[in-house]
Amino acid sequence: MSNLYQEKNIVLSVKDLIIKFELRGRVLTAIRNISLDLYKGESLAIVGESGSGKSVFTKSFMGLLDSNGWIDQGSILYDNKDLSKFKREKEWLDLRGSRIAMVFQDPMTSLNPLKTIGRQVQEAIELHQGLKGKEAKSKAIEYLIDVGIAMPEKRFKQYPHEFSGGMRQRVVIAIAVACNPEILICDEPTTALDVTIQAQILNLLKAMQKKYKLTIVYITHDLGVVANVADRIAVMYAGDIIEIGTAHEIFYNPQHPYTWALLSSLPQLGVKGEDLFAIQGTPPNLFKDIEGDAFAPRNPHALKIDFLMRPPYFKLSETHKAKTWLLHPKAPEVKKAEVLLNLKENMEEYRHV
Repeated sequence: MSNLYQEKNIVLSVKDLIIKFELRGRVLTAIRNISLDLYKGESLAIVGESGSGKSVFTKSFMGLLDSNGWIDQGSILYDNKDLSKFKREKEWLDLRGSRIAMVFQDPMTSLNPLKTIGRQVQEAIELHQGLKGKEAKSKAIEYLIDVGIAMPEKRFKQYPHEFSGGMRQRVVIAIAVACNPEILICDEPTTALDVTIQAQILNLLKAMQKKYKLTIVYITHDLGVVANVADRIAVMYAGDIIEIGTAHEIFYNPQHPYTWALLSSLPQLGVKGEDLFAIQGTPPNLFKDIEGDAFAPRNPHALKIDFLMRPPYFKLSETHKAKTWLLHPKAPEVKKAEVLLNLKENMEEYRHV
């Protein structure tokens, strides 16, 4: 097993996490008993449909849950502290940005329209690196160069509305990295960008990760987006991680029917003149207790036990496990869709392994 996945390299560890929200007098369980280890220096992609709990899960690492949400059970261990026990904003301020930073999907909500771009990068440096004046400005220009902003001295004095969407996202990344964090969470960082710019931003994040020794968590609904940047992929459904493995294992040996469905939905696997694959049905109501496998009502391969008992993890390798009764020794064999059998050759231009 790679050194990356040895216990000594765990940078953050989540155990049995349950997160709930109160909405109009009713309680919704958004995260349902998740455990996950994040390894130093890796790129972990968390994928799943909208509403699967991806953002809620990672926001809990930074104390950014909405005021009507709370951690009901479990722990989030980081730097010998249990973040789930933090109660005061000051505890989070010592960690937020400086240790764990986040890049959001809409850069305009992250940037102050009344301050110059340079000033906003410089403020992050002054706050988290202790540099002042000319030193801080020089460092800010260096970060703008790092993220590919041309004519950085000129751009330093401009405002967010003078930048394109892709350039604004580069600036947001520069600000996040200028905070000097150990962990960088990227919440749908390319959603609002066209395909060409998406690739540029992902390549930029890869380069920044290498230069600044970052551990990166990508949140996305599109497996294809992270094909070239993720070391591991965690597939979320209805507030649970139902499959996790290396990118190679998830793309070329997926085991959960929901992972099959997500992969089959990739636009790049579509055939000209034919409808794209769509997952039938809707996710479960998280206000209610879920019996069995949450994906069972949408799963054409569901077994009777799927509606009765929640499946445990079945281990496929040291790095790969999935929660599906189809992996039970007594389960019938199910043939994967043709598109998944040919996935390796179809994805060759997107994933080079």
